[in-house]
Amino acid sequence: MDKLLNISQAANVLGVSESTLRRWETEGRLVPDERTAGGQRRYKLSSIRPQMKHGDKLERKTVAYARVSSHDQKADLERQKQVLELYCASQGWTFEVMSDLGSGINYNKKGLKALIQAIIDNDVGRLVITHKDRLLRFGAELIFSICEAKQVEVVIINQGEDSTFEEDLAKDVLEIITVFSARLYGSRSRKNQKLIDGMTKAVEDSSK
Repeated sequence: MDKLLNISQAANVLGVSESTLRRWETEGRLVPDERTAGGQRRYKLSSIRPQMKHGDKLERKTVAYARVSSHDQKADLERQKQVLELYCASQGWTFEVMSDLGSGINYNKKGLKALIQAIIDNDVGRLVITHKDRLLRFGAELIFSICEAKQVEVVIINQGEDSTFEEDLAKDVLEIITVFSARLYGSRSRKNQKLIDGMTKAVEDSSK
């Protein structure tokens, strides 16, 4: 007789979260074989086994992540995506590209949050970036630690220092100054504008 598993048992066998199984059901990727009278999901072990690869882990996708700091770098973002796409294609990987347009010290970016959630849900098997600081300016090691815990391979195409480090860092600092001062004094305040202008000059002078 084929063994029936509840959602918790099935998630444990596949190495994913229960929320991932619910999402897979919505996507039609893995639908429960039965439901109890109370509506609880039941999965046949024989239905799950064909989905299992390498050490009882579901085969996971490759994600390429790109980021630039500001809107005037949109062209750079597209070039970064092209580099990632060419590299992944040359390796024969099936991949998905995620991207963000925002500060490298902002943890609340849509693409980054989606990437972290996918890693936590065990949907990602490989992460590809052009430079280490494309993830975050400070704190990339935290993401790498999560990847290590989830057995996600991290591929950094350019191991050297990003040539635009100082420029991006200066823009990140200016963004923080702008937001902070706007909250203190109001975006139309002359005092606010004077503060921004002064700090902008200081940051630009220090980056020369």
